[in-house]
Amino acid sequence: MWDDAFPSFLIGLREGLEAGLIVSILIATIVRADAKSRLPQVWTGVLAAIVVALSFGAVLTFTAANLPTTAQEAFSGVLSVIAVAFVTVMIFWMRRSARSLSGEIREKVTTALTMGTGMLIFTSFLAVGREGLETALFLWTTARAAGESAGPVTGAAIGLVVAVGLCWGLYCRVLKINLTKFFTYTGMVLIVIASGVLGYGLRDLQEGGTLPGATAYAFDLSSTIDAGSWYGTLLQGVFNIMPQMTWLQILAYGMYGVVVMTLFIRGVRTTKPAPRAVDTAGKPPVPAAQPEEGVSCATAVPATPTTPATPATPTCEGASADATGNGASAEPAAEGCAPEETARKRERAARPMWVVPAVVVAVPVVIAGTVIAFAGSKPAEAQTVSVSETDCGKGFTAPQPGRQTFTMRNTGSKTSEVYLIDPASNAVYGELEGLAPGTSGVLTATIGSGDYAWRCVPTGGKVATSAAVHVSGGSGSGAVTAVAPVTDADLQPALTAYQDYVNKGLATLVTQTQQLQGDINRGKLDAARSDWLTAHLTYSSLGAAYGTFENFDKKINGRADGLPLGIKDPDFTGFHRIEYGLWHGENASSLQGPADQLASDTAGLQKAFPTQDFDVSDLPLRTHEILENTLQFELTADTDEGSGTNLATANANLAGTRELLSVLQPLIAKRSPYLLSTIDTDIARVQQLLDSAHHSNSWTPVEQLDPTTRATLNGATGRLLEGLSPIPDLLEIRKSA
Repeated sequence: MWDDAFPSFLIGLREGLEAGLIVSILIATIVRADAKSRLPQVWTGVLAAIVVALSFGAVLTFTAANLPTTAQEAFSGVLSVIAVAFVTVMIFWMRRSARSLSGEIREKVTTALTMGTGMLIFTSFLAVGREGLETALFLWTTARAAGESAGPVTGAAIGLVVAVGLCWGLYCRVLKINLTKFFTYTGMVLIVIASGVLGYGLRDLQEGGTLPGATAYAFDLSSTIDAGSWYGTLLQGVFNIMPQMTWLQILAYGMYGVVVMTLFIRGVRTTKPAPRAVDTAGKPPVPAAQPEEGVSCATAVPATPTTPATPATPTCEGASADATGNGASAEPAAEGCAPEETARKRERAARPMWVVPAVVVAVPVVIAGTVIAFAGSKPAEAQTVSVSETDCGKGFTAPQPGRQTFTMRNTGSKTSEVYLIDPASNAVYGELEGLAPGTSGVLTATIGSGDYAWRCVPTGGKVATSAAVHVSGGSGSGAVTAVAPVTDADLQPALTAYQDYVNKGLATLVTQTQQLQGDINRGKLDAARSDWLTAHLTYSSLGAAYGTFENFDKKINGRADGLPLGIKDPDFTGFHRIEYGLWHGENASSLQGPADQLASDTAGLQKAFPTQDFDVSDLPLRTHEILENTLQFELTADTDEGSGTNLATANANLAGTRELLSVLQPLIAKRSPYLLSTIDTDIARVQQLLDSAHHSNSWTPVEQLDPTTRATLNGATGRLLEGLSPIPDLLEIRKSA
């Protein structure tokens, strides 16, 4: 969170300080002009600018949330590039304009004071509004890059609070800051951050299909650098440097940083203070103190002129206002004011003071609400679609593109499964299982251009399919997620291949456990320890078949946890019972019984396996569950009975997962072409971490790993599990085909 907060903190601090300086100069100018009664007009403009910025952020968030995935990427990419452009202009503008800022604002305020209420509100609104819009856009962009809003919002809020405190200190003359150096150094840091935002934005455009080169990687260090580590998180959160970046990202990052930083530094070095003016008497006038020189903002206004000013021509505005500025005066109208004009002044004076501020602040909110309410990407109201054995999809009409919600009502007499499908390919866009008679359920799906139909599969009834409807105007089918259904027949080749793998593994296991049995019977416990590990790793590599081993798994690889007598319980048998004895000083005679039983149980499993029921739907589930158990038991050392070889077991589990993925590869690649490449990268990362703990014939015990290495291994395994988690749903056997 806090790594994502820094860029937003910096932009909030800079933009907040810029806006705060401007507001301070506005207020100081009005106070020096003895027009304190006009201060509410300044605050009205400031508040309106804040409301506009918040409304702009709301529109951006709503618009992005209602676009298809690829359109969201393109939208985010375009706004990221725009945000970089705005920030770049802001950096150079502040460097160039800081010295003349107070003079320009003073001049505008003086003009506004002579032109009425509306102009002063408009002046303060424009002075602050630009910073507000830039802040909203950059904050939205950084939140999008971070994938969460808590860090960026917190960082921006802290930056704005600090900026307000600094401006208050400057105004009250209790604080001095060299603002020239402040804006220079923060500008340099922002250029580096903006480089990363530009790279992220171009990557979004590549993923959205707007720019080419989405798979042209300049480097891919995801197998060697843990993105979840503290340094990986810091680099991504602050600078948008990721372990995997394309050539376009790298080129944009480097070229922007070098060119903009060079121009910025060159401008800083060549900027010199303007020569001091000399009046007609040959004496230099006393210059107004500038905020960038570190003095208070309250002094950044002109002192009372020493030369007589030309009397201003009386105006109706000045004639009708008293010293309090409330517009009511007992003095007669100034000479030259028409009676009807004086009447209008009095009419405005009778109007409640809150009307103008309320209108100015309410208008941006109304406009933002109107944009959201009538945006083309607004989801339509949920359709109610009927489901029954004879009439599937009644009430279904062509939906609008985008994220849509359907209310499914089962009007039949049987529980039904419901699928929203592509009638040509049977690909599934959404599904609802177990919809009981007389009940309703909600199904949500993203709709793009193409044909759609409902398929109803009632329990014990015939499959029914609705008439197809065509949707146009949305994103193409490539931008909408659909899953090609998997049948028993589709998974059968993978099951056959994996059964052959298990049969071969069991044949090897029987030979290895017999070798272990012989070692113990001959009293060769050193050889037994080595042969125990070899046999146990062979068994651990068969993880996807555990569910079919019935009671054999408990006998062969059961743990003492939960048994009444623990490690002394008679039901504690198998590999872990022998492990405990070999590494806790038991003699060979006490281990002969467990060794004989283990050899017998593995032989029995080899004989029984071909006839055991291996549910074909177990294969996709095991891709995730093997390593889930590894993270829960092996990487916590929960199953270590003294050998310290839990990492070796984890390595065998990883090998078993890799074998399972190889037999499922054709089915996965057909449905998610890029998923396997991501998984392979994550597997390589975990494999590298495990290999680093393997030294010749020994393994580092889990509990002896240093905290950083252990956390890195757990994080890499967790990331791999996240990559594997879509497979069970991707290869779920559906009745929609």
